[in-house]
Amino acid sequence: MQILFAALIFVIVLMALLMVTILTASVKPGSVVQGRLEAIQRGDTFAKTVSDMQLIRDELLSSIPALNRFLLRWGWTAVLRKFISQAGLRVRPGKLVLTCGVLGALAFEVSDFYYHRVFLSLLAAVLGALSPLAYVALRRGRRMKAFEQQFPDVIDLLTRSVSAGHTFTSGLEIVATDMPNPVAGEFRTTFDEQRFGLPIRDALLGLCERIPLVDVRFFVIALLVQKETGGNLAEILENLAHVIRERFRIAGEVRVRTAQGRLTAIILIAMPIIMLVVLKVINPDYINVLFVDRWGQNMLIAAACLQALGAALLWKIVHVKV
Repeated sequence: MQILFAALIFVIVLMALLMVTILTASVKPGSVVQGRLEAIQRGDTFAKTVSDMQLIRDELLSSIPALNRFLLRWGWTAVLRKFISQAGLRVRPGKLVLTCGVLGALAFEVSDFYYHRVFLSLLAAVLGALSPLAYVALRRGRRMKAFEQQFPDVIDLLTRSVSAGHTFTSGLEIVATDMPNPVAGEFRTTFDEQRFGLPIRDALLGLCERIPLVDVRFFVIALLVQKETGGNLAEILENLAHVIRERFRIAGEVRVRTAQGRLTAIILIAMPIIMLVVLKVINPDYINVLFVDRWGQNMLIAAACLQALGAALLWKIVHVKV
């Protein structure tokens, strides 16, 4: 057990040093100046050099070469990079993986130090390792929700710009300039992609891939069909905005009608935890058996797992997708 404890401490210290190295790593000013001088001597523009460096930098999964080569062997790293990008975070997948490993090992050590239970320590390690992913998922959900709320106004702005005589690509630039983030950033990317030579169809499909929302898929499909078959683009966009707003109205009615069910679910989920805290305050000797006795700890673990399963089922029932 002491050997395992020492090995885990070594791993934690090693991961912490790697994290400090990544966070404190920066580009030396002299290297930037040297790169500019070399670009001028070759007769190239520095803008092209910076663009090429940026493209290479975006493809890296980690600034640590060994970790980057290791992550390139796995297919899930592309999904992780897309997941981070959809959350609007500028974090490499390698840094996120290292953070998960450090927090998981730290949670394992703390749990093992206090409780000396392998199963409980493994559970704590899993929760600690998943906490950065949960944060990214929370940021992604908030960003997708903000995009969804702003999207009908985007379509209205595109409709007005097309009706005023602007081209559709000019309308994309207007949206990127006048609308707030996250809509402005995504449409700026779409506009820049088609401006630099990517076909408008591929640029729109890229938008659909970066923002996996039903409304965005409807928007892209409507534009691609109009591009192939023709028709009044302003009228198509106006009808699409009306359909999206009607869906929001129906979703609001569903939330109102399921408010009682959601409140009941919250009460049922919180009641065991509240009762445990109340008994801990009123009669500590009575409730401490669950934390001290081995069978009590097993009962707490089983209750926590069943509580999480029941909470997931209740939350799935009361949340109706429209």
